[in-house]
Amino acid sequence: MDNSFLIRAEKVKKRYGNLEVLKGIDLEIKPAEIVCITGESGAGKSTLLHILGTLDKPDEGEIYYKNIPVSGLNKQQLAAFRNQNLGFVFQFHQLLPEFTALENACMPAWIAGLGKKEAEDRAMPLFAMLGLEGRMQHKPSALSGGEQQRVSVVRALINNPGVVLADEPSGNLDSKNARSLHEYFLKLRDELGQTFIIVTHNPELAELADRNLHMVDGVFQ
Repeated sequence: MDNSFLIRAEKVKKRYGNLEVLKGIDLEIKPAEIVCITGESGAGKSTLLHILGTLDKPDEGEIYYKNIPVSGLNKQQLAAFRNQNLGFVFQFHQLLPEFTALENACMPAWIAGLGKKEAEDRAMPLFAMLGLEGRMQHKPSALSGGEQQRVSVVRALINNPGVVLADEPSGNLDSKNARSLHEYFLKLRDELGQTFIIVTHNPELAELADRNLHMVDGVFQ
């Protein structure tokens, strides 16, 4: 079996009632690759991303992570797998308002069992990489929209995931902040070897990706 792929989807199908959303998707993602998935609303992009991220299960087919099938994992094992191997960035940052940027970013590491200092030591270089070193003690309400989203990227990276899955990460940002976020994705790929799977309507981000996969009615075209 080919060991060069980080994530593989084989013949993945998903339906909701009578609606077949995914119609047999095959996909292979290499390490240190940025892959964008584009398409019209309702094409199945977010459904596929949720299945790749083990937030949902396919009706048919299999997802492999480093050649290990994830379908055999129970609910508790899946939660641990996500925490240790996957990072998530959504359109809305979902930061907790009562905690500082640093505390928000450290939460997945704390859930994984890291101590406060170890988690913060891991987070601080990431804050620096994303231009946020002076904002770590600010609460979300004191941060701009672009800064809040970059904090969510630090949070996604804190456990050194194999892959970050991002659903419209710049969809709630103005063009300047969207461009900045896209450049940080490239920096993280180049400097950390980070892998990204990104669902986006943003043509600029899709153009920057290593691969752009266009989805129409539940299949790639």
